[in-house]
Amino acid sequence: MHTNRLSEFLRARRALVRPEDHGMPAGARRTPGLRREEIAVLAGVSTDYYVRLEQGRERNPSPQVLRALAAALLLKDEEAAYLRALVDPPRPRSSGPAREYAGPQLVALLDIWADTPALVYGRYLDLLAVNSLGEALFSWLGSESSLITAMFLNPAARDFYRDWAVIAQGCVAALRAANPDPGDQRLRELTSQLSARSPDFARMWARHEVRAKTSSTKHFRHPLAGDLALGFETFSVNSAPGQHLVVYRAEPGTAAERSLALLGSFTLTGSADIPTEGHTPHELP
Repeated sequence: MHTNRLSEFLRARRALVRPEDHGMPAGARRTPGLRREEIAVLAGVSTDYYVRLEQGRERNPSPQVLRALAAALLLKDEEAAYLRALVDPPRPRSSGPAREYAGPQLVALLDIWADTPALVYGRYLDLLAVNSLGEALFSWLGSESSLITAMFLNPAARDFYRDWAVIAQGCVAALRAANPDPGDQRLRELTSQLSARSPDFARMWARHEVRAKTSSTKHFRHPLAGDLALGFETFSVNSAPGQHLVVYRAEPGTAAERSLALLGSFTLTGSADIPTEGHTPHELP
């Protein structure tokens, strides 16, 4: 199984490398990216050997070859780590994936931040916990706890995220980064279902991008608060590997800060109904 994922990854990543990235003339090419023989030369391996890798006939490239391939494909550190995991995958879980849940101390920490939207998600991008303001901000989710499913199958996502395509690709890349084990049954089921139901997901998943969420700015369009530009920071939860805490903030003195305060007042006073298809409790099952 991991050989197929390795060959898919190599083909997809080769298509993303431009000749000019390595100082080569672009010329006329029928397909995007570098040719197999060009990657082989850059990695210092024979073309025949590289072809066998892409065809899944070579199963055990050495660490030295993997480093050379990562350099030829211009992989970043986390992408190179993912490549290594495809060849030497994590030890499979003996009893299947454990149920993920946010620890009580983490949930209590979220609730302290009354003026800051915050949430916790797991390795499959399941929403595990959210504070009151985060719940109000993401009210469009309704009762859906799978962020990746809502992103591609809930039409409201494309209204909520003003830069939906960028956010969606980031979610796909983060899902792949968090799950390098080719034998992960839940990942296979999740990606198969989404690929069958969403051409956009299938296209983005086929790019084999690997990128954990870090920090940036997201642009939202909320039904009550209007347009908001919120910065966010993502933190790994050391007590629960694979979980991440996301905290949003508005720049002081901006319209986004005033809109966020208004949204917070709705949650405290109940003076306005926040549109939602269902209630999402602070700690999700």
